[in-house]
Amino acid sequence: MRNVHSEQLEQLKSEFKTDFESGLTNSQVEANRNTYGKNELEAKKQRTIFNMLFDQFKDFTVIILIVAAVLSMVLKEWVDGIVIIGIVALNAGLGTYQENKASNALEALKKMASPKTKVSRDGTLSEVDSPSLVPGDIVHLETGDFVPADIRLLESTNLKIDESALTGESVASEKDATVTLEANTGIGDRANSAFSGTIVTYGRAKGVIVNTGMDTEIGKIAQMLNEAEDEMTPLQKKLTQFGKMLGIICLAVSLIIIILGFVRGEDMLEIFLTAVSLAVAAIPEGLPAVVTTVLALGMQRMVKRNAIMKRLSAVETLGSTTTICSDKTGTLTQNKMTVQSIFINKDLYEVTGTGYSFEGEIRSDKTSQNDKIENTQNTQNTQNTQNTPDNSLPKEATWLFRAAALCNDAEIEDENCIGDPTEGALVVLAQKSGIDYKSLRKEYPRIDEFPFDSDRKLMSTVHEFDGVKTLLTKGATDELISRCDTVMIDGEIKPLTDALKEVILKQNKTYAQNALRVIGYAKKTMDSGERAVDAEEEMTFIGMSGMIDPPREEAIKAIKICKKAGIKVVMITGDHITTATAIAKRMGIITQDDEAIEGAAVNGIEETELLEILKHKRVFARVSPEHKVKIVKALKAGGEVVAMTGDGVNDAPALKNADIGVAMGITGTDVSKEAADMILTDDNFASIVSAVEEGRIIYSNIRKFVGFLLSCNVGEILIIFIAMVANWGVPLVPIQLLWVNLITDSLPAFSLGMEKGEKTIMDVPPRERDEPIVDKKMAIAIIFQSIGLAVAVLTSYRLGYMMADGHNEIVTARTFAFATLIFGEMLRAYSARRENQFVWHFNIFSNKYLNLSVVVAIALLMIVVYVPSLQGIFSTIALTPIQLLTVIGFSILPVLFGEIAKVINRR
Repeated sequence: MRNVHSEQLEQLKSEFKTDFESGLTNSQVEANRNTYGKNELEAKKQRTIFNMLFDQFKDFTVIILIVAAVLSMVLKEWVDGIVIIGIVALNAGLGTYQENKASNALEALKKMASPKTKVSRDGTLSEVDSPSLVPGDIVHLETGDFVPADIRLLESTNLKIDESALTGESVASEKDATVTLEANTGIGDRANSAFSGTIVTYGRAKGVIVNTGMDTEIGKIAQMLNEAEDEMTPLQKKLTQFGKMLGIICLAVSLIIIILGFVRGEDMLEIFLTAVSLAVAAIPEGLPAVVTTVLALGMQRMVKRNAIMKRLSAVETLGSTTTICSDKTGTLTQNKMTVQSIFINKDLYEVTGTGYSFEGEIRSDKTSQNDKIENTQNTQNTQNTQNTPDNSLPKEATWLFRAAALCNDAEIEDENCIGDPTEGALVVLAQKSGIDYKSLRKEYPRIDEFPFDSDRKLMSTVHEFDGVKTLLTKGATDELISRCDTVMIDGEIKPLTDALKEVILKQNKTYAQNALRVIGYAKKTMDSGERAVDAEEEMTFIGMSGMIDPPREEAIKAIKICKKAGIKVVMITGDHITTATAIAKRMGIITQDDEAIEGAAVNGIEETELLEILKHKRVFARVSPEHKVKIVKALKAGGEVVAMTGDGVNDAPALKNADIGVAMGITGTDVSKEAADMILTDDNFASIVSAVEEGRIIYSNIRKFVGFLLSCNVGEILIIFIAMVANWGVPLVPIQLLWVNLITDSLPAFSLGMEKGEKTIMDVPPRERDEPIVDKKMAIAIIFQSIGLAVAVLTSYRLGYMMADGHNEIVTARTFAFATLIFGEMLRAYSARRENQFVWHFNIFSNKYLNLSVVVAIALLMIVVYVPSLQGIFSTIALTPIQLLTVIGFSILPVLFGEIAKVINRR
């Protein structure tokens, strides 16, 4: 891998055949484009609609249904065959539609390129389309520009670039074209380089393009996205296994029936029809549609809780999450620098309020409640009223607030920062003190300045106060204190002794250890002809402020809920380990410093070793995109169901590789949104926990209706199999079984999917990744309920012969069986509402959707039983009132068997 940040400029100049002043000639541009290609990202070949549709028919259970449909049509059972084919086609259409809407993250990556870039070619400065740029082009950058490609800087003036989308750092990176770097310098520390897709927030620069398109850092991310495979979610895998299991059972039982019929010398046409009816009974045709609909309804509920799901199956996956890997900046924190403390005259003062709102106060523990400096006015009032600090603060506080507001280029509009976030926090600090910064700037305009640079780590401006020319300086405290010989105490200027220096530097270190970004302030009375560039010596130290990108309070609460729910939270960030550790402690992610580690520690280690590290570490700092992907893959290899949150380009590969990728909707880049499975509309970590809860509810409901459907279908298999073995004939014809599966099974299944969550849903740990959807408890319930259903229907079937009075015996018997099956399943649906609670322990009629589905199903039963024109199609006969009551009596048996299963499971 090339390290252009450490190469000599003359070497780059020679390689790209460029001139650092006049740039490339037009012929050189074409030559370089032929060599390096366009400045565009390549997308992998997309699947066609035909491919998507074809794949829908590869499912094992779908193949069995198609075979059953063909057999039905061959045997001239047209109604059965057409209905089965209709079900298959509907499910295939739904699946294709969902896959076709899947997002392409690379399209969003392409949009991030700057549409126009200022470039020198043939000695002329002009604007060109970014895709036309080539290595060797000389580009010019200014505040607000997108960086169009990876660039080695030639010149830079006070250059700061927001690389948070690439590195995760919340503070803009300071750049310096003149620095010399080692080959192994990380992306976040490459001060002499600028990267494609980042934004210039301050200053200006000139540079030579060294990488374009897929060779850029964003291009490497794009390549990782191309390589990331779309995996089946746990639910998809379980339902696939479940379908295969049912299909195999179906084929085995059908084969037994065919052998029995052949041995007995029975009509083979009748035997084949029985085999088809068994196939229909064994496979829950309505299950895919029910699962799809329940997940879709869950998606709608999640929207109300500020979470947009991009894939149906991701809804369930989120509910099984065991680990959330979260980016720090903008996800766990507010992404708004905020001054939290000031240090003046050896005293500390707390600054309340967060973000770029002017609401807040400055107060000291030494002062009484009445002496606090308060600013409870709203933004509009403070914009138009100039106040002065309260007398509870020392006199030098006025100078600190003046320096914060005047030695500053940021603006605050509608609680948004225009300019450098650090300077925005200082504007807010001045405003909270009672000073209207806009009025202050008008009253004391800037008459000279010495801009910030990374060598001095200082910025100075000159203003006139009461006819006295005064220098105001802010910057790194250790650098500032070395240029001061006096200190302001209680408004008086006194010598800066070694003892005072030690106090100041100790507080500076304490701030830093608590992840606060420290800014020091100084002033100096200048001679009339003295310039700012020469005046940063023998200054008077005023004080310091400590600021931080504060944690979200709601995120702290959400992390507590995660711990209660058995979900691990891992912070993965590009920030320095000191900052990450302090924030993680505040949020309750870790309690000890040794639970944090730098991303470089995972370089070159095996997956098994990384898994061991992940058992003890909860914070990973200074990570690269490759580190994030490696961590996510290791967690998955260890059996974890991983949710990865993020908002930047650098998060996209990890979002793609995670079981569930969660992007921020407000601050998130288009790339992260497209790569993710879920988007938070409020960028609130707490919304992830709400979504996890909703996911658990949905999975719980899926278990309920899967258990319900399975017991129904296994019961139907038992009914047919036992009847054939006993030589009782076929108790249910294929059209009746289709009616049961599509109408009576589907309607209550939909209703069970609408169940409200149980209050204790977040008080239990996540289920195991490999836990089968049909576990031991469900298997016991299915066995008992299936037996109860078979006993009820077969007894009713045999009784139907006896009560037929010699007329239409087989039709009467089948009508008894058909009606008992529907009534039995409808009544048992109420028992299926709770896996562990008995029916008398909850309000069984509180699910209005289930009540409606039962009414509809029974009404449809009455229609096919009592409407003469439908009796021939459905092989039914009108039941007398006594016969109907007999049927309903037998229908209670499956409910009793279901409750017995709950007793056994409890024990």
